[in-house]
Amino acid sequence: MTAWSERSPIPAVMLNPALMAAVLANAAQGYEKETAQAMPWVLGFVAAPMVLHQPTRKALPTSTRTHLGAWIGKNPVLRAGFPARAQALAQPVKEGTRFGLAHRALTLEPGATLRSTYSRPRGFTTPGELDLILRKASLVGRWFAKADSPATVFAVLGVAP
Repeated sequence: MTAWSERSPIPAVMLNPALMAAVLANAAQGYEKETAQAMPWVLGFVAAPMVLHQPTRKALPTSTRTHLGAWIGKNPVLRAGFPARAQALAQPVKEGTRFGLAHRALTLEPGATLRSTYSRPRGFTTPGELDLILRKASLVGRWFAKADSPATVFAVLGVAP
């Protein structure tokens, strides 16, 4: 793990553990909303690159009615670059998971699943771009819940756990 003092300022700000924990918590909330089960931990490694990469985030569907495979078929350029983005975000996702667990925004449950214990304070509004990122994270969590298994999601996106 690279020390904070040695990180480039922009990636350090954009990929900070608190943001990653919030993304994971919102994805886990979305997943649980669909299945009433905690989200498999490994899905955080594909949820984060989907919502933090602006072109991918903008191309995401507005609802979960669009099948993940159909969406990938319509966005081959985004899928082509996805494995590299997912690999680049593996360490920040791990840091965000640890941060979320330490600050009780996430809980790790049996079967390596994540459950969100995060809720926004009453009356708090999330600023523009951050709000969009967190709403898309929830959508991605609900979307992944409709897939047969995490292995299916990984295969469609061209990555391996």
